[in-house]
Amino acid sequence: MVVTVAHDRLRRLTEYAVSDRAALDALLDEQWFGVLSTVSDGQPWAVPMLHAREGDRILLHGSTGAGALRQVASGAPAVFSVTALDALAVAPTTFESSVNYRSATVRGRLEPLPRDEQEAALDVFSERILPGRTGEVRASTRKELAATQAMALAIAEGGWLMKASGGWPATPEEAEAEPDVWSGLVPLRTVLDPPLAAPWAQDLPVPESVRRLVDGA
Repeated sequence: MVVTVAHDRLRRLTEYAVSDRAALDALLDEQWFGVLSTVSDGQPWAVPMLHAREGDRILLHGSTGAGALRQVASGAPAVFSVTALDALAVAPTTFESSVNYRSATVRGRLEPLPRDEQEAALDVFSERILPGRTGEVRASTRKELAATQAMALAIAEGGWLMKASGGWPATPEEAEAEPDVWSGLVPLRTVLDPPLAAPWAQDLPVPESVRRLVDGA
């Protein structure tokens, strides 16, 4: 008997489930890195990758020489995962201590983008990471485009799952009898430090795209 598992809903800790698509989009837009996973030649395969959401799809790219990447590009099922840590939840016991987080998985099959769409997709990708940068540098060369595989993973209904854990740490019953044990949250955040010029660019001004990114952080 074949048992079908629904990947778009939680079976445990269902109170962590997030069904709001806007929350998923916000998480994908906030995080630059995710992990693409599949099975290649009977073996598990996972690699951290930069990503960019464009509407109802996630844009990914990599080298055309990557074997496992070619496999997912040819239609192998895959899952893309992202996670954001928001706080360390310090409870009165180590058993109850945890983290506040948001995580999501998007499942499906990656669609290789045709050559006539690839350059535009890579520009969209770059603009999502560093808005304005494509207008400050030369366009990709034919050789660079030929060495790159751009793909899209659709964000389809029933094909994604998001979880979020927040709030104060759990409190066991004995904590009431031990009020001198501290508990609380240690918030986590990502910051952008001032840009550092490469040795060969010491005398050049910081471009507007980088200034806007850092100033808006």
